[in-house]
Amino acid sequence: MLSNYYTVKLEGNDELTIQKSRFIGYVRRVETEEEAQTFIQEIKKKHHDATHNCSAYIIGEHDEIQKANDDGEPSGTAGVPMLEVLKKKHLKDTAVVVTRYFGGIKLGAGGLIRAYGSTTSQSIATTGIVKRQLMQGVQVTVEYGLLGKLENMLRNSEHILDKINYVENVEFLVYVKDGEEESFKEWIIDLTSDQATISSLEAKYVELEVTSTTD
Repeated sequence: MLSNYYTVKLEGNDELTIQKSRFIGYVRRVETEEEAQTFIQEIKKKHHDATHNCSAYIIGEHDEIQKANDDGEPSGTAGVPMLEVLKKKHLKDTAVVVTRYFGGIKLGAGGLIRAYGSTTSQSIATTGIVKRQLMQGVQVTVEYGLLGKLENMLRNSEHILDKINYVENVEFLVYVKDGEEESFKEWIIDLTSDQATISSLEAKYVELEVTSTTD
């Protein structure tokens, strides 16, 4: 499993008007090629009267699946520029469809490449990008006398304080970056003067919002 990777939030869309043509971009997170194809067909059905419904997607831990479709636009002017945006932004498990309603003015190859690329970028920005960080779940149990101190320190740390259970003692459910479990345990032991019970839980991907993933 990757320690972290970038993808989009679940779904979103945006629209640009370029030389009287409407370009509507749709973005969705997908984990299989079947999901990507289902998404593309949904948009094609929704915009069955559009001039073009061009698409691109990239799927897999190592980007094993990469597909682009110009849907009738001149070869290489739509799907490939859309795919290049996904790659430039280092996105995984992401599909995008750009619907075009022709406005009567031809854009030329360069204009089409810019239009489809810009619509893809804008739609991704509107949808939002997340960093999925593999983190180890850790439960820290302390007596109530340490509640305030430990909660304050955890909330001001780089670790993710997910939940606090107020039972016989206080249980903190914390997510720690993969590979940093031992240093976290040492930090807790030091903070609590070895008055904490620490146990490992399951690891999972935690989603962190980001603003940009370009180099």
